[in-house]
Amino acid sequence: MEEIVRAAPLAFRQFILKLHGRCNLACDYCYLYTKADHGWQLRPRALSPELADRTVARIAEHVAAHRVPTLAVLLHGGEPLLGGLPLVRRIADALRDKVAARVRLSMQTNGTLLTEATLEVLSELDVGVGVSLDGDRIAHDRHRRGPGGQGSHADTAAALRRLNSPAFREIYRGVLCTIDLRNDPVACYEALLEFSPPRVDFLLPHHTWDAPPPGAGRYADWLIRIFDRWYGADRRETGVRLFEEIIHVLFGGRSAVESVGGPPSAPFLVVETDGSISRSDILASAAENVAKTGLHVDRDPFDAALPGAAPPPLSASCRACDLVRVCGGGLPTHRYRSGSGFDNPSVYCADLYRLIAHIRARLTADLGALRGTR
Repeated sequence: MEEIVRAAPLAFRQFILKLHGRCNLACDYCYLYTKADHGWQLRPRALSPELADRTVARIAEHVAAHRVPTLAVLLHGGEPLLGGLPLVRRIADALRDKVAARVRLSMQTNGTLLTEATLEVLSELDVGVGVSLDGDRIAHDRHRRGPGGQGSHADTAAALRRLNSPAFREIYRGVLCTIDLRNDPVACYEALLEFSPPRVDFLLPHHTWDAPPPGAGRYADWLIRIFDRWYGADRRETGVRLFEEIIHVLFGGRSAVESVGGPPSAPFLVVETDGSISRSDILASAAENVAKTGLHVDRDPFDAALPGAAPPPLSASCRACDLVRVCGGGLPTHRYRSGSGFDNPSVYCADLYRLIAHIRARLTADLGALRGTR
């Protein structure tokens, strides 16, 4: 959920460190545990302190070689807090001691382990916190359950109330919500607003052409209802990353995320719990091994991954589209089909087109009205 640095992709400016390879929840849509790639089963449960140290050394090496001024590091999992606060402290201290850049450190968590004591440590270390929340109790607990089937909404909501308190608001980065068409979109959005998030990320469920999403074509309607509610509000209620990025690109900017607008302005790498270096771990939704680079922090500098950092090229139909500069083909994972790989439009192509066209029309109308008042 950390704010992304907008910069030319001459070097990696974002790193995702997997602190723990398992989770205390069993979400039924998880891209890591329920999709095509099962490599997580072969990796150690936790990143060792020694591998953490060597990873930080590689980051420092890369930053020094490319004179990177600002760096974003995301602590991830599984559930990263299962790795323990001593590991978080070790990484935070090492990054700020050894890396010659301003490091913006954050964590994406399911929130169930965010006790008051844990938040005190994260606040002390200035670790930003993003929490996954899928709406109200019914919406959230439909998917985000513990191994025994118990819902997690109560624990997540309690954590968000703590995080939103004056003591910890400074490290609160926002909420991540996976879309479920069964939920009323405006009610879902308003359930998230109850926790005053600085930003909301709406995530299209990870599907491919081999396993398309149920209701493809209806996601645009779902998101448009939220956009109209958000954009038409009398005051700014929160940021919505998807909408903000689309607007930014429509006005000539460059996307900071991989889900819209083509290659993000800051390419990133993932370091797994065994020290292996991967491309976007979301690619695990597509097929076995497609995220692998064959590189490892013990023997390879991060520069070795730069040639493969670019996303797959766009299909011919994407290149011919009038909105390709804004859409960018969507998330690479969503383009995958057995036999043709990523040489396809997104499985959400129709949804992305209608959403972007709607946003463009609203902006155009408002700009026209503004000119008419002069």
